[in-house]
Amino acid sequence: MTEQEIWNSDQCVTDVLGFIGTVPHWIDQDIGISTVASIMQGGCNSGAYMPAVTYYRALAIMGNYGDDVLDYIQQQLGETPAPSAGESWGGMACHYLSLAVELWAGNIYYQLESLDDE
Repeated sequence: MTEQEIWNSDQCVTDVLGFIGTVPHWIDQDIGISTVASIMQGGCNSGAYMPAVTYYRALAIMGNYGDDVLDYIQQQLGETPAPSAGESWGGMACHYLSLAVELWAGNIYYQLESLDDE
């Protein structure tokens, strides 16, 4: 499969990487490679990953997995950045979930890029 075919593929991330456990439980488990590529190009706010920018969905995900999302951000960045001043609960949920999803997508992107180099 060429690099272009990989990035345009709707294959699930776990199918391409060949192992389970790469998709955190706070991200859709069937997320495709093309969605990861879209997140890398424009971030979640571009509409590439709607669960992270739709207040209702982000609030529900953060309500269930917020500690895990914040722990992931802390592990990746060494800190948990503050949201904008005066942000609503929904805005904070979107802020942190989008950040975590974008960090995760970046890690997956580099894993897939390293597969291309082999």
